[in-house]
Parts: sequence; C-alpha cells; structure tokens
Amino acid sequence: MSAGQIAALIAAGAFVLLVLLLAIPLLKLGRTLDEATIAIRKAHENADPLLIGANDTITHVNAQLERVDGITANAQAVTGNVSALSSVFTATLGSPLVKTAAFSYGVSKAIRARRKAKAGADGRHSRRGRRGAKS
Repeated sequence: MSAGQIAALIAAGAFVLLVLLLAIPLLKLGRTLDEATIAIRKAHENADPLLIGANDTITHVNAQLERVDGITANAQAVTGNVSALSSVFTATLGSPLVKTAAFSYGVSKAIRARRKAKAGADGRHSRRGRRGAKS
C-alpha cells in the first residue's frame, strides 16, 4: 500500500465518521418534527369542539344583545314621554305659578310700603333703623 492509498483510506474513514456524527442530529430533528406533527394534529382535532362552543357562545351573546337593544329602545321611548310630559306640565302650571308668585310678591311689597308710609305719617319710627334702642 502506498502512502496515497493510506491517505485515501484515512480520508474515507473520516468522511464516514463525519456522516455518522451528522446523522445523529438529523435523526433527532426528524423525531422532533414527527412530535410537532402529532401535536399539531391533536390541536387540530381538539379545535373543532372549541370552535363549536365559541360559535354557541357568540349566538347566545347576540341574542342577549338583541334583548338589550329592545330594553334600550323602550327606555328611550320612556325618556321621550317623560320629556314631553314635563314640557306639558311646565307649560300648563309653570307660567301661572310664576305669575301668582310675582303677584303675591308685588302685593306684599305694596303692603309693606303702605305700612311704612302710614308709620311715617303717624310720627312713629320703625324699629329697623334704630339699633340698640328700646321702644
């Protein structure tokens, strides 16, 4: 055997060793991919019941939202009715009450002015302007 053949044999042995060392990570990677495929398959199989449950929940929520829409519409109608009623009440009773209050204020002011004028004509002074003095 010549030196070239020995070198070729060593190179071939090193190449086989390299292939064996690279084959181990490739086999492990293959197993990992198989496990990932199995996990994805199981997740896909378990996703159907979850999606069906989510669909049922969304249907129930939509039904409840329709009920809430009805309640909101009724509350809006009641609010409009109360607003109209308060406007009618203000128009019918508010104006006469304001007029009555203004009239009574004017009458009481006129009575006070008349009493004050009458007291001034009699020569008496009102107690209002004199502090600390006894009558």
